[in-house]
Amino acid sequence: MKITGVETLHADGGWRPWTFVKVTTDAGITGWGECSDNRSPHGIAGCVRDMTDLLIGQDPRPVERLYWDMLRRTRQNLGGVTHKAIAGVELALWDIKAKALGVPVYELFGGPMRDRMRLYWSHCGTTRARLGHVLGTPPLKTYDDLAALGREVVAKGFTALKTNMVIPGEPATVYFPGFASGINTTDGAPTVEILGAIEKLIGTFRDAVGPKVGLCLDLNYNFRTEGVLRVAKLLEQFDMQWVEYDNWDPQALLQIKQSTSTRLASCESLVTTRQYRPFLELHAVDVAIIDVPWNGFSQSVQIGRMAECYEINIAPHNYYSHLADLHSLHLCAVLPNVRIMEIDIDDVAWKKDLVTRAPQIRDGHIFLPDGPGWGADIDEEVLRAHPWPAKGSKPMFYGMDAEQMARRA
Repeated sequence: MKITGVETLHADGGWRPWTFVKVTTDAGITGWGECSDNRSPHGIAGCVRDMTDLLIGQDPRPVERLYWDMLRRTRQNLGGVTHKAIAGVELALWDIKAKALGVPVYELFGGPMRDRMRLYWSHCGTTRARLGHVLGTPPLKTYDDLAALGREVVAKGFTALKTNMVIPGEPATVYFPGFASGINTTDGAPTVEILGAIEKLIGTFRDAVGPKVGLCLDLNYNFRTEGVLRVAKLLEQFDMQWVEYDNWDPQALLQIKQSTSTRLASCESLVTTRQYRPFLELHAVDVAIIDVPWNGFSQSVQIGRMAECYEINIAPHNYYSHLADLHSLHLCAVLPNVRIMEIDIDDVAWKKDLVTRAPQIRDGHIFLPDGPGWGADIDEEVLRAHPWPAKGSKPMFYGMDAEQMARRA
């Protein structure tokens, strides 16, 4: 079997692009991998194209060798867009290998440890605040509307949710320092007003969902250590599932973790075992987040197993199309130390149509597929019906174009 083609395809996911790598072979087997990052789709496609000469004519089945061939080619600019491109190719190669053997990808990594995975509803309120006008979801004008959303989460069978710093209103807003909050946006210091808004937000959700539902707040990179400490201490009263905060300094994360009873999740932006190692060695987090479309499958498995050695649970970083949902689900299937899996519920109406077999989601769980490869392919007819960039469209970030962002600043 030989690789005959490597192609990057984009779909318009409503307010962000989804990026896929398609690898074809002379045996008629096609592999699919997702490496969406919602920020640099052209860069990822360019990196995939730059590596095509390494792949055409090669047997796709020695996946690890091809992975290291790509890594050697790009090791002077490891990480970021480059590594996402490598991951997209590698994920497609595992799909081909598993299909050639007639088994799911998880069978190549020891077989499944579970047949389903508990989910948390991610960007709960965030997506509706930014993009309710696109999705036709109920508005978030008041905290009563947020409470109604919390009750909706429970009614649909979910036992955990994650939100960002959502502030109800007309229109509702999401607090993202850096482009929408005026001057001094690099200071990373939460004001008394934003601390009050966070307490009101999480308190509203806690009252609505009750004491048994996990609550997560994602702070991204928006504050510095002192600010995150203040937020984490403030939220101790709500028994959070975790506060999620991104920082490139493991010592800073360790300081936060040791200073509060609020659990800390982080590491979603890291790639490769080398980047994760200092965070795990320090036990700097309670939950290590792993992004499969950015790391590739083999590295994600190795990171997860390394985390297990340090008695740390992992959770996939996963807010993309259903193909990425399947990538993350296969990871959850083969690891013994998975806390919970992320998924976006508020999304474009045709999300299920983009894959040939949508994953089964019910009672707050996603169920393991039994088909070969990832268990589904991309439906190229549906993808072509939703091209990115769409004709006449403007680049979007968090649901706003450049002009809208400038008006909000």
